[in-house]
Amino acid sequence: MPLTTDSPLLAGPPGDCCVKGVKHTGDPVGKTITIADVPTYISEPGSSAGSKKVLLFLADVYGPFFVNAQLLQDYFASNGYTVLGLDYFLGDPIHLHLEDADFDRNAWFAKVKAQAADVFPKWVKAVREQYGTDAKYVAVGYCFGGPYALDLAATDDVVASAFAHPAFLTEDNFRKITKPLLLSCAETDHTFPAESRRRAEDILQEVKATYHLQLFSGVTHGFATRGDPEVENSRWAKEESARSVIRWFNRFSS
Repeated sequence: MPLTTDSPLLAGPPGDCCVKGVKHTGDPVGKTITIADVPTYISEPGSSAGSKKVLLFLADVYGPFFVNAQLLQDYFASNGYTVLGLDYFLGDPIHLHLEDADFDRNAWFAKVKAQAADVFPKWVKAVREQYGTDAKYVAVGYCFGGPYALDLAATDDVVASAFAHPAFLTEDNFRKITKPLLLSCAETDHTFPAESRRRAEDILQEVKATYHLQLFSGVTHGFATRGDPEVENSRWAKEESARSVIRWFNRFSS
């Protein structure tokens, strides 16, 4: 993901909305491994062990080891995918700093964007070497992870990509994709507002992309990873987004 670009910005940097939400409860079943010297959450498809479908999970600013992300990755694994969650924060997700009055959010973003730009391509290359070129790879990005899902959608490293409530996206991110893209969006999203979402749709039409856009009413940025399961609409949107990601990927990885 480039740190600077001349392409018009469509999804801005994460803001306060990106660090709000509800911590979910449950018992993750995955484990931690290391790929290309990067901590990685892995959740495997149980009885379908040895699956040739690999889902690259590109986390929001809470990282792949936050319980919400772990449970979401476990859900994807339960649907037949070997799920790999890259920790491009290298053990320093944003939630570790939320109670720190002296936390410099801009400095943290500058640091993690630089290290993510360094580790991401090496990690993807190592994953493909480890799991084989005959596997079907897909990628889903949340917030901070959105640009990486789109970067992959512009390559032959995946057969399809998806994102929910993305950050750090430009027009070029959409213009360059060659693989199918699912956009899972919130009605209220200050990071990816309605005018940006509509411009992204225009670009996808212009380049004749294969895409599907879903828009959930009554939810805000972060709904797909930190929505409140005690609120019926939030719970349904969170769960339907995850179901849609799986159905989208099944369409192109079968």
